[in-house]
Amino acid sequence: MTLNQAQQTVDEWINSIGVRYFSELTNTAVLMEEVGELARIMARTYGDQSFKKSDLKHNLADEMADVLFVLICLANQTGVNLEEAFHKNIDKKTKRDSERHKNNEKLK
Repeated sequence: MTLNQAQQTVDEWINSIGVRYFSELTNTAVLMEEVGELARIMARTYGDQSFKKSDLKHNLADEMADVLFVLICLANQTGVNLEEAFHKNIDKKTKRDSERHKNNEKLK
């Protein structure tokens, strides 16, 4: 599935099952909530925190998908073509960082 297809799929889901988009501000808050849930799983899986019983039901892939879903909602609401934006972002990073990371002693 391309990012354009994902944006279309989310839009179709919102308009048929979700009734309508939440406001952009609400979706920004929901995005932060979802990122927090992802961070919790990352901290407990790869960091120093231990799992609580309530954490055991969470699934890393599902949490990442939740973040992506809400980000796509925001892109749809604000007229951002994520596929185009992603390509431009990769080009920017490539031009800006083409030598930077190769010369970073911390990465060797």
